[in-house]
Amino acid sequence: MSSDHNRQEKRVVEEESQQADKTKEAIVNMMMNENSDGDGTRTVDSETLVAQTQDRLWRALKRRYQYNSSLKPGQDFLLAHVSSKISLVILYADLVGSTNMSMTLPVDKLVTIIRAFSHEMSSIVESHEGYVLKYVGDAVIAFFPSGFNKLLACDRAVNCARSMITVIKNGINPILNQYDYPELNVKIGMDEGENVIVQYGHDKSSQIDILGYCMSIAAKITSLTNPNKISIGEDVYNKLHPSIKAKFHEVKYSASEWKYTNRHTGQLYRVYTMEG
Repeated sequence: MSSDHNRQEKRVVEEESQQADKTKEAIVNMMMNENSDGDGTRTVDSETLVAQTQDRLWRALKRRYQYNSSLKPGQDFLLAHVSSKISLVILYADLVGSTNMSMTLPVDKLVTIIRAFSHEMSSIVESHEGYVLKYVGDAVIAFFPSGFNKLLACDRAVNCARSMITVIKNGINPILNQYDYPELNVKIGMDEGENVIVQYGHDKSSQIDILGYCMSIAAKITSLTNPNKISIGEDVYNKLHPSIKAKFHEVKYSASEWKYTNRHTGQLYRVYTMEG
């Protein structure tokens, strides 16, 4: 009995030791970011995002799925910063061609497309640790807090934008093609900087919004961006990991198109773009 008891104790100790080693290894992996893109950000599995998107869209087109997007996480985050300035990366994702679709598609088809686009882009933002601020027509406006680590926030925002285009190209459009829907395209613009957090009312449930120079710049950049491209202001570009920065090139606009200046130097604010 004593021998059996000793063997059992030994086995338990060995199992506990093995579990401890696994735990240590997991912690080390997390700290070292082994599952990263080499830029300090976690890799988001694009294949999984595409598969999940296709499953939801297919069921929505079959009328067996209802999209349910929520702005609450973003509003909850901003609530703690009302009437103050905080650093954020602002991202605009604008659906291309929705005006034409509104004139040519039946209402139910148009609504399905807008809901699918808004929900899937929101899901991608959340998967990259960002927040959705609001939906403006056919655009999704999101933000990434950058006060603690501007470099990481900028990398995440750009990787989020790349995932958005991948999901539209490889996830949404192949399904839409099967149902004779028009393909979707998106243009994405972003900038980083301090923003004022404003709440329209005294009640905690009142809408909260973001005001700032980079909000205006991100919106303007998006309007000048070509379909399925990502454009960023120089405050984002300068903070990117070199491996990501290398994918961008500076784009020149005419004086009538672009008049924004750098808030620190007074020089014309530079804009960079990349293929999605």
